[in-house]
Amino acid sequence: MKKIALTFFSLSLLVACGNDKTEKKDIVVSYPKTKTVDTIDTYFGVEVKDPYRWLEDDRSAETEAWVKAENVATNTYLDQIPFREALKNRLSKLWNYEKVSAPFNEGDYTYFYKNDGLQNQSVLYRFKKGGDSKTATVFLDPNTFKEDGTVSLGAISFSKNGKILAYTISEGGSDWRKILIMDVESKVIMEDALIDVKFTQLSWYKNEGFYYSSYDKPKGSELSAKTDQHKVYYHKLGTAQSADELIYGGTPEEKHRYIYANVSEDNKYLFVAPRVSTSGNKLLIKDLSVPNSEFVSILDHTDSDTGVLENEGSKLYLVTNLNAPNKKIVTVDATNPTPEHWVDFISETEHVLSISKGGGYFYATYMVDAISKVKQYDYSGKFIRDIELPGLGTASGFGGKKEEKTNYFSFTNYNTPVTTYTLNADSGVVELYRKSAIAFNSDDFESHQVFYKSKDGTKIPMMITHKKGLELNGKNPTILYGYGGFNVSLTPSFSTPNAVWMEQGGVYAVANLRGGGEYGKAWHDAGTQQKKQNVFDDFIAAAEYLKAQNYTSTKYLAIRGGSNGGLLVGATMTQRPDLAQVALPAVGVLDMLRYHTFTAGAGWAYDYGTAEDNKVMFEYLKGYSPVHNVKPGVEYPATLVTTGDHDDRVVPAHSFKFAAELQSKQTGSNPTLIRIETDAGHGAGTPISKTIEQYADIYGFTLFNMGFNDLPVVIEE
Repeated sequence: MKKIALTFFSLSLLVACGNDKTEKKDIVVSYPKTKTVDTIDTYFGVEVKDPYRWLEDDRSAETEAWVKAENVATNTYLDQIPFREALKNRLSKLWNYEKVSAPFNEGDYTYFYKNDGLQNQSVLYRFKKGGDSKTATVFLDPNTFKEDGTVSLGAISFSKNGKILAYTISEGGSDWRKILIMDVESKVIMEDALIDVKFTQLSWYKNEGFYYSSYDKPKGSELSAKTDQHKVYYHKLGTAQSADELIYGGTPEEKHRYIYANVSEDNKYLFVAPRVSTSGNKLLIKDLSVPNSEFVSILDHTDSDTGVLENEGSKLYLVTNLNAPNKKIVTVDATNPTPEHWVDFISETEHVLSISKGGGYFYATYMVDAISKVKQYDYSGKFIRDIELPGLGTASGFGGKKEEKTNYFSFTNYNTPVTTYTLNADSGVVELYRKSAIAFNSDDFESHQVFYKSKDGTKIPMMITHKKGLELNGKNPTILYGYGGFNVSLTPSFSTPNAVWMEQGGVYAVANLRGGGEYGKAWHDAGTQQKKQNVFDDFIAAAEYLKAQNYTSTKYLAIRGGSNGGLLVGATMTQRPDLAQVALPAVGVLDMLRYHTFTAGAGWAYDYGTAEDNKVMFEYLKGYSPVHNVKPGVEYPATLVTTGDHDDRVVPAHSFKFAAELQSKQTGSNPTLIRIETDAGHGAGTPISKTIEQYADIYGFTLFNMGFNDLPVVIEE
């Protein structure tokens, strides 16, 4: 290809002031001139142009130059927002408090994570079991992996006796990982790192080795090339990675996009769960106590999400949504494990179930309109008690080893910082373990749940959080957040950036759209494939509700979402460009005709379908695909697209192409910018310093384009 022409054109923006204390502000934004190429695909006889296909090549010098030029344009604009630095300082100040996780025991030590405040990555500490946490010392500090914090710690897994640690690291936010193996006592790395590992769990067999999953390294770019056949390996300590035993996934018959392996706590069984998509799995069991035993099928189809929770000898406890959309627990003997032998243990209810175990009990957490309710059962299925929670919100944790009677759980909601509690498994007594140290007064804010009707009359829940005493005058800066996919449930949780937004008089609203998991499998399925429009309709209806109730108005409304939520924002703003003043699609799936050709994207077909399925599915996807529905002559909201150059889950080409389409077709004065983080991926492991900068830019862009030339609330130093 020819070198990209980095010529510029200028657009003068007249931004009206949003309060009486400011005057109109002029900003000149310069976009790179993005070339087009004559690329055409034909689907079922229909030709589809793809003029920015060249931006999919993440290794080309042209794409690199385009990224740099776009970042220059974006930063030049953001640099002129007068309160951007004040937001950054406030975010830094509020974020600067000690954060400590619940402790957990492994071998001779008790471990916990701690972040002193603004450390890019949290540090793993330890002290002798039974000792005092005040004597804890640093065990593993990810901040020493790389000076700028862009190498992060991922999963950790201790051998059964706790004397050896296997852990993963991510470089630049990539989903590709390295596995390192450390002697716990000496903290010496024992052997060469295992490389090219992706989407894995680490599950130990005794103290001899562990199971992990990965793909063959793809031809072409490892950040965008398709990965399709997952495989499970066993790594025996002291051997080279090249000698690792292939356990499952090496034949055409065993081909699946995701395969996860787990060893039972008693080392008797290996469980393997193959998936062709993000929903639905087969389930296999292998008796590790019998040499050369074969896998036995528990489930031979992918019509449900089923996993092994626990075993007592050959008695298996399974959690499943097979013929139980809200999930239930069943038991079965490992010698005859197929569904016809299953016996209900904790039956399905009208509320969605998630389950954990600890201290010799099971903890059933039910989602009641996205709010947690927790019930405790013993191993015979007897109901013990309801766990007393400190309020309405999200409770999580409760896990632990069977012999440990002190379990931990956390509680949070949109205006309550994460607080950790202890639970005595036998008595049920709940006590405060650690309160958040953040300098945020929850009593000044309120959070309440409303229900509104979507386009087809479906009742949708939404949580709205803001300062107490908020005046419903239609002028409150509001962020509406949504996701609506992949069975993901948006339950109440505290966020430091959201706290800063609300301090500024902002309203933060979260809609529990169809496609999520808040009401089980039926709710999820109602937002998939040719029902995906339900998700967008739910989101649009949420925005209209907020405006009808005078929380906000079009001028003061921003819509935001990431990943599948980035698709949500992209589809909403192209279908209803008049809905909101600001659009904030993050790491979004935005090209619905080609998403399945990148990395592990084909595994999302359960939710989306693919353009290759049939003509009806192709036309449906093309009908809402954000990249294909940007039209000339339309004034779109002020848009800040965000992505990372190492995002190998939703490749940044989605965002590149969408931004190019917007910049070439936008009518009117609203800016359409893209912010491309370098050495960053889909979000996990992003250094705190980068996260603070990103939120300062997002909030600054949002408020400025709502008409504010000063912050709504003065920040006191």
